[in-house]
Amino acid sequence: MLDILERAALAAGKAILDIYHAGPDVTYKSDCSPVTDADNTAEDIILRDLAAAFPDIPVVAEEQVAAGHVPDIENRPFFLVDPLDGTKEFIGRHNDFTVNIALIDKGAPIAGVVYAPALGVLYAAARGKAEKFAVTEAFMIEDRIVIGCRSRGDKLTALASRSHNSRETLDYLQQSGIENYEAIGSSLKFCLLAEGAADIYPRFSRTMEWDTAAGDAVLRAAGGETLTMDGNPLTYGKRNQTRDVDFANPYFVSRGKS
Repeated sequence: MLDILERAALAAGKAILDIYHAGPDVTYKSDCSPVTDADNTAEDIILRDLAAAFPDIPVVAEEQVAAGHVPDIENRPFFLVDPLDGTKEFIGRHNDFTVNIALIDKGAPIAGVVYAPALGVLYAAARGKAEKFAVTEAFMIEDRIVIGCRSRGDKLTALASRSHNSRETLDYLQQSGIENYEAIGSSLKFCLLAEGAADIYPRFSRTMEWDTAAGDAVLRAAGGETLTMDGNPLTYGKRNQTRDVDFANPYFVSRGKS
């Protein structure tokens, strides 16, 4: 399965880069968040490839949900897809935007790929193993290595959202005695924890499940964790929530090894 997810992510990433270099067309959804032709083109590619390979597994994809198309996922595995995570980074000509595909089973992300096309790097995880590899200009995979979270030292390095940081996040870092943090876009924050480049990622602003699932899969396979503020693992497939919309995440903190 993972090889199919990797190929779908690479194909979507190639289309995204073509639009990135040509200049995207930007519109805005009802929640005022931006969406580009790259988001829609990449999602179409991923949905086509997943439907061909896994016709019986439903797909919850960001732009499809925005258009009102939500499949039945009750009591069954499903895919979560964010075709272009970090759209604001993409529009702003930063390079830390990603393609995200995750497989969810019983509320947990059990496999996932995160591809950062402008950086030429792809992360993948399944069956308790996380890997990172380079992607060539010809969109071929090379230099595959197994990655894992680092053990925490006395001084922690944190990651925070570049476009969606919050006062609550900064307060948490201060109260935790964490002075060093870096602002990064997209799901790359999970992957940097997974490869041992940082220690903690607190998120006290809105995320949706497709924003986090693939990166969370990589982090968990690398030995890390993502916990909500009640200390329980972040779950996926949240429907009919009383305090928020379908698939919205609560605040969480992702960590490497303790």
